[in-house]
Amino acid sequence: MGFKEYERNMSFLDLELSKTLGSSRTQKFLKEIHDYIRWEPFQRILLDVYPVGKAAVGNSAYPPVMLLKALLLQKWFGIRSDPELENQINDRISFKVFIGLPFGDPSPDHSVISRFRDRVGAKAMERIHTELLSQLRAKGFSIDAGLAVDARLVRSASSPLSKDKIKEKREEKERKDREGTGKPVKFSRDLESDWTVKNDVPVYGMKEHASIDVKSGLVLSTVLSRASEHDTNYFQFVVIKSMHTRRMLPVVYADKGYHGQPNREFLHINEMKDGIMRKDERNAKLTELEITRNKKISKVRYKIEQYFGVTALHQGASRARFTTLAKEGWDRICQVMAFNMKRSYLSGMRKASPVMAI
Repeated sequence: MGFKEYERNMSFLDLELSKTLGSSRTQKFLKEIHDYIRWEPFQRILLDVYPVGKAAVGNSAYPPVMLLKALLLQKWFGIRSDPELENQINDRISFKVFIGLPFGDPSPDHSVISRFRDRVGAKAMERIHTELLSQLRAKGFSIDAGLAVDARLVRSASSPLSKDKIKEKREEKERKDREGTGKPVKFSRDLESDWTVKNDVPVYGMKEHASIDVKSGLVLSTVLSRASEHDTNYFQFVVIKSMHTRRMLPVVYADKGYHGQPNREFLHINEMKDGIMRKDERNAKLTELEITRNKKISKVRYKIEQYFGVTALHQGASRARFTTLAKEGWDRICQVMAFNMKRSYLSGMRKASPVMAI
């Protein structure tokens, strides 16, 4: 079977269309970010786990790194569906050049892109993200200067259900799974989300727990849970997942939602400075010193709000695309990779040209 091979020699059509390249900011951005990242290590990781293309018979498969690049395009340009991504690749020369597809060839079908997510597990994507952070560190970006942790609500991709209805459908699904009578469906009710309240408004969905390096602003980890899970329950897990070097993190910042003795003791035991904001206790009000300390911490941990804000505005990240934690979590890792690539690239451009407008 193997993978599709594309000739390096340009066809007549390629030569004619290539004359238009470089005439737009999109083309320039994709060309430069393509050269900015080393893709070969990603390809090696994907080939280790990607089951397609290894059979001796059958049609040739698309190279997995091509499909990964297509999903990065989806994040950078706010494309909300796989069929629309397929259409955009077919319509845009710059997209085809970026993923390495000849101009005369059609885009990978949206079903191929969808199956790619299922076939490449989250562990492989985490390995690719770690490799990306290693590359960015070699370019001078910090990934262990200190950490800021926070969480945001992600509204469900499907219509909300009552608590009783959720319980009923979960039990029905578990019974069918045990009996082996469950049938796969293209879209199903979101039974892995649940209810919580934010600012006195009920919200049905999930929660993304994330961390960033406070110096570079690069996102170091992302984890999905049900919306009802308290932020503090994921604090220690997120901190551990954020360690991509052998160096212990010097300090961890977080808002009042993570206030509590267990988290402070965790930082103390692991010799990390406590940057968790304090809040009023039942029997003790904040002192002036603690109020001043909270204000200083808020000036450091704002960078994680940039990640939440940018991805919500340009990628619709405040609402889930999928109805399971596993699929949505996979998609969030891809989102983080796209964010880190673009942020580091633009940061490098600013250093090279300080007057450049972003």
